[in-house]
Amino acid sequence: MSRVAVIGAGTMGNGIAHVFAQHGWDTALVDVSRDALERARTTIAANLDRQVKKGALAAADKDATLGRIAVDTKLDGAAHAELVVEAATENPELKFRIFRDVDAAAPAGAILATNTSSISITAIAAHTKNPGRVIGMHFMNPVPVMPLVEVIRGLETSDDTARRTVAVATALGKTPVEVNDAPGFVSNRVLLPMINEAAFCVMEGVATPEAVDAVMKLGMNHPLGPLALADLIGLDVCLAILEVLHRDLGDDKYRPCPLLRKLVAAGRLGRKSGRGFHVYRD
Repeated sequence: MSRVAVIGAGTMGNGIAHVFAQHGWDTALVDVSRDALERARTTIAANLDRQVKKGALAAADKDATLGRIAVDTKLDGAAHAELVVEAATENPELKFRIFRDVDAAAPAGAILATNTSSISITAIAAHTKNPGRVIGMHFMNPVPVMPLVEVIRGLETSDDTARRTVAVATALGKTPVEVNDAPGFVSNRVLLPMINEAAFCVMEGVATPEAVDAVMKLGMNHPLGPLALADLIGLDVCLAILEVLHRDLGDDKYRPCPLLRKLVAAGRLGRKSGRGFHVYRD
């Protein structure tokens, strides 16, 4: 395979496009917002420059990578894609609509993958005519750096789709780990309760965000504290995942911390807004 369409030009989408293009794929990056597409190209170029400065990439390869990325506000690129990776906002109805459109636009043999953090692959696949070709391909942030791709099989995902997706992830230099469809999969079902409990510690006055993160970094050898990681992920994204876990598993241990809700309501979303549990404006 050599042609991919990435739907969504946000943090995850531009990182996914970056990795595919760097590994020789003709990459169509699609977003309804022209501004988002321009920001994505700027971000990809900056991240490639960083790789060049570190000696991880030749300068000529940077230009070649950028040359493989075509941006568009329409789904035209999906018509020729062998793989489509949806990386839009974590909203079920939006993803369902995208998959209905992509199902009609993409060739019959194309794999339709979603980078969803927690939404059911089976539910997404039900909005297509061939659910056997739908699969979860959950990259980690930042995509060019993190080795894991969580490969999630829906109820109807075919063995061939799973095999081909694992092969693609491996060819991208990633480590694919296969799991089955369940709320939050493995990554976020384990991670988000930890982040949520850290938020409760702050809300209840047990410790400051700095202290919570220091305990987890120095005592548990985490490279990043849970609240700093939440800020990196985006507090709105963390809240959305917790709401899926709480609703779909029906267990109050996944109830989102009220402080997390308050920060999101205030627009304190983490790094992307300049402030979350920590301050990043300076």
